[in-house]
Amino acid sequence: MADDLTVTRALVLPAAELRERFSRSGGPGGQGVNTADSRVELSFDLAASPSVPEWLRNRMVERLANRLVDGVLTVAASEHRAQLQNRQAARGRMANLLREAAAAPPPVRRPTKPSRGSKERRIAQKKRRSVTKRGRSGGFDD
Repeated sequence: MADDLTVTRALVLPAAELRERFSRSGGPGGQGVNTADSRVELSFDLAASPSVPEWLRNRMVERLANRLVDGVLTVAASEHRAQLQNRQAARGRMANLLREAAAAPPPVRRPTKPSRGSKERRIAQKKRRSVTKRGRSGGFDD
């Protein structure tokens, strides 16, 4: 599992920059619950990483500001009983977080005004609807 973490085609994090910590998972688990260190915490020092370009690091740090502790991003996984599956889950979660943070910002919306024709069609439809409703308000013929 000491492989590099591929975030995007252009951004690959070397395995040396990732730190894994193992501990016991909480919750039910039977006889092996108190002995198996299956919970995984994967950490990556985003603020000090030389493998992330400066312009991209600034964007990622800004977007992940609420998840970083001293510039370090930490992801925990304990949903599987096997440590290997939790390691894979943590790596996938880390890659997704970094991929979303590295994504280019959406294009800026340029405000537009409705066309003259669309305004006229809207007013004409309102008038037709008004006439229809006005026709319903007649009294009963006895």
